[in-house]
Amino acid sequence: MAPQPSDSDLAYLSAQTALDWFRTKKLSPVELLSAVLHRAEQVSHTVNPFSDRYFDRAVAAAKQSEQRYMTGNPRVFDGIPLAVKDSSAVKGTRATVGSLIYADKIDQHTDPAIERLIEAGGNFFARTTCPEFCWLFACHSRMWGTTRNPWRLDVTPGGSSGGSAAALAAGAATVATGSDSTGSIRQPAAQCGVVGFKSPYGRNPLDHFSSFHPYVSVGPMTRTVADAALMQNIMSGPHPLDHCSLATALVLPELSGDVRGYRVAYSMDLGHYHVIDDVRRETLATLETLRDAGAKLTEVNVDWASEAIRLAHLSEEFIFAGALQTAVENHPDKMSDYVPQLLETARSASAEDFRKALDVAGEIWHHHLGPLFEQYDALITPAVSCPEVPAENWQKDILVVDGYPVTDTDTAMTALFNMFNRCAVLSVPAGMTDAGLPVGIQIVSRPYGDTAAFQIGQAIEQRRPWLHDPDHRPGLSTLQSPLRPPAGRHHECGRPRPTPER
Repeated sequence: MAPQPSDSDLAYLSAQTALDWFRTKKLSPVELLSAVLHRAEQVSHTVNPFSDRYFDRAVAAAKQSEQRYMTGNPRVFDGIPLAVKDSSAVKGTRATVGSLIYADKIDQHTDPAIERLIEAGGNFFARTTCPEFCWLFACHSRMWGTTRNPWRLDVTPGGSSGGSAAALAAGAATVATGSDSTGSIRQPAAQCGVVGFKSPYGRNPLDHFSSFHPYVSVGPMTRTVADAALMQNIMSGPHPLDHCSLATALVLPELSGDVRGYRVAYSMDLGHYHVIDDVRRETLATLETLRDAGAKLTEVNVDWASEAIRLAHLSEEFIFAGALQTAVENHPDKMSDYVPQLLETARSASAEDFRKALDVAGEIWHHHLGPLFEQYDALITPAVSCPEVPAENWQKDILVVDGYPVTDTDTAMTALFNMFNRCAVLSVPAGMTDAGLPVGIQIVSRPYGDTAAFQIGQAIEQRRPWLHDPDHRPGLSTLQSPLRPPAGRHHECGRPRPTPER
């Protein structure tokens, strides 16, 4: 008789495997949830990935799922422990968006894509942390404290979906959700070594606050590409309450990872970012596995992206400035200490920046990205140029990346593909730095070319498997106490280069 998997192994079980085991009675939803909740308790005081928890309710739901399997009538996602980001509404609970302003607000509806996961049997057991208003590339707030990276507690898991990424990397959730308007799924996925999908605009229905904002998307965060595809097939499709949801649903096929003949372009820095040597090395090694799998790879020269990247960030700042100003003026006693800094940055963006972003986006697509995607099935870049961002970083804190002073915003290589948000983008793990932190790459498809992104991601995962055994998981028991440089301190990341590249 085969040995029973340990609680630790169950905590890292994929959703696909769990569903197979549920159907064959090898495992019950109650047993899986028990292992996940045990792991969640173990990491709660160090990693701190969760805000509100609904453990008792989840245990009752797991027993109902178990009964449905016993009677042969399970739902498609029945019994899978699901963590939901603290920014997505679930009826009867609060989504605080990391802010004390919303501490007492109980939602009367569930966001459409989240509702589909729950109706399919996903067991909503906890909310995951995010920075206040989802507006940092780190994950800390006055409301929920500091969320830390399971690989190294002094480093951020990223933001704003940092709690979801941290929970997955720590084995404290089977699947989770995230949202993304300048990289808030892909950046934390890369920081924590998990999978995250920025769905194309309109693919996954949004709530009424976000559905007309073309930079925003909601999507799955998982530990495997197949789990992300499974979640995506549940979350996507037209919805009567989202005017911008696409009329036709896309069902991702079973992923073979066959990329023979795929044409893949890549850029190491998009002509804009300072990328540390370890990230370059691991990205190139990952690209080599695609070449071995039969894909045709071409490095492309990108000398046109810097202005678009700058304006992509400024567009988001301009849109959000009013909400930030209202919050600071009306609730100064409830703000996290970095929120005034966020407002200062947002005020620097102008209506002219917003208008210019529209013009530049059209020019870039017409002259550069459009022609690129006529030749290639996908574009691959790193998702994060340097993962060593301190856990309690502020937006204007200075990092030194290979001798260059930058902010954490300058390490997330993601915002360009929110400007071009009809492209599907999948972030997948791509190795480790010498300092013991994950590297992630982003696979950018043609507009609404989701399937190509997932097939490429599957090919990478098959050849560079991740979190598949205990030696490839964060060693939570040996992590040291978290340390944080003082705010504003220069934090060195990577090895300084003797001379600038540009």
